[in-house]
Amino acid sequence: MKIVIIGGGFAGLKLARELNNKKGFDIMLLDKVTFHQFQPLFYQVATASLEASNISFPLRKVFHNSKNVRIRFAEVEEIKPEINTVVTDVCNFEYDLLVLATGTQTNFFGNQQIQSHAFPMKTTFEALRLMNRIINNFEDALEVNDEAERSRIMSIAIVGAGPTGVELAGALAEMRKNVLPKDYPELNWDLMHIYLIDHNKNPLSAMSEKSSNEARQYLQDMGIILKLGAGVEEFDGERIVEDDGEIINVKTVIWAAGVRGNLPEGIPPENVARGNRVKVDRFNKVIGSGNIYAIGDIAYMETDLYPNGHPQLASVAGDQGEHLAKNLIRQAAGDPPVPFEFDNKGVMATIGKRKAVVDLEKPKIHFKGRIAWLIWMFLHLMLILGIKNKLQIFINWAYKYFTSDQSLRLAQRIRGKGEELQIFRPPNHASVNKV
Repeated sequence: MKIVIIGGGFAGLKLARELNNKKGFDIMLLDKVTFHQFQPLFYQVATASLEASNISFPLRKVFHNSKNVRIRFAEVEEIKPEINTVVTDVCNFEYDLLVLATGTQTNFFGNQQIQSHAFPMKTTFEALRLMNRIINNFEDALEVNDEAERSRIMSIAIVGAGPTGVELAGALAEMRKNVLPKDYPELNWDLMHIYLIDHNKNPLSAMSEKSSNEARQYLQDMGIILKLGAGVEEFDGERIVEDDGEIINVKTVIWAAGVRGNLPEGIPPENVARGNRVKVDRFNKVIGSGNIYAIGDIAYMETDLYPNGHPQLASVAGDQGEHLAKNLIRQAAGDPPVPFEFDNKGVMATIGKRKAVVDLEKPKIHFKGRIAWLIWMFLHLMLILGIKNKLQIFINWAYKYFTSDQSLRLAQRIRGKGEELQIFRPPNHASVNKV
């Protein structure tokens, strides 16, 4: 069976690994980058806590000893289901079975002005670009004498109070307290404001009420300004206008307010659900298709437990990739497939050093503080690919724990408008249809 998998994220990579060296399967894994990206730790790259290479792992290295998995670095331009072909910028790939594992991209909800000026954080390149901007902001602040303008340059607003926004806000607050005053003793750090903005009235609204309230307290204790119950109407690169009319003077806005499916051309519109996700049945097969499957964040599957689709989590993506592999092996052996059901073990978020919240499902237990923080670190460390990466991350975390510092603040000086994008954004990165 000739299988083409589009996307080397948690879902696609898990599927390929489960089918690795299995007889009867010929796998082609397509991705626009040559490495697997560990998205939950992008915020640590953006805040100079980890090197980008620590959370990235070459896809080809994963399959060094594989007899049936091959990798192609390509951008998908279109799917042609009628002739079982994937069209890319490299060549066309024919398939017997196609698996979409294309994940998501930042959702700006159609606001082109915000998209032009705000910083997303969905790829390694975007995390590096954000780190460069943050460091350049403080260099720019040294050249300004007016306190109001200096405060605008130093301040940062994060839109979206989900796990990404909360974790990023906490990391920036710790930098402001422990690191930046030593790097820039000339600056008054009372002028740096960190705003966390969200339509919801509570941070981590998808978690339990306890976790939400504790996260709020942690954030407030760290000096983060919570602007909850309000959204962003405009951002022109100079100031934010909230939908209630309030104005926030800030140079840098980080957009963590939502995602949409990264869906290639060729999927019929009637098969596309809310959030640009593709509708699938309980076996992850695209509705109305005979040989196209979708797994991970791009898949929209309605079940009794999840009538509005599964949460877009790495755990769901990995489970669907593993489950589909088992079903394909069963089918090859002549056995019927088994419907997918997600076993939710819980959710977690970290806000800072010894500050985290964890909600376990079975048994239903809530943790906070040091224990939750250690659980969060252990589980994320186990999910990282490669012994070397695990070791490097552990050493970096240990060093940071004891010193409250990190020596990874590397940046290229940017002065001209637009140069930042040219340096850090790879070709065709802004395309919404390409994978």
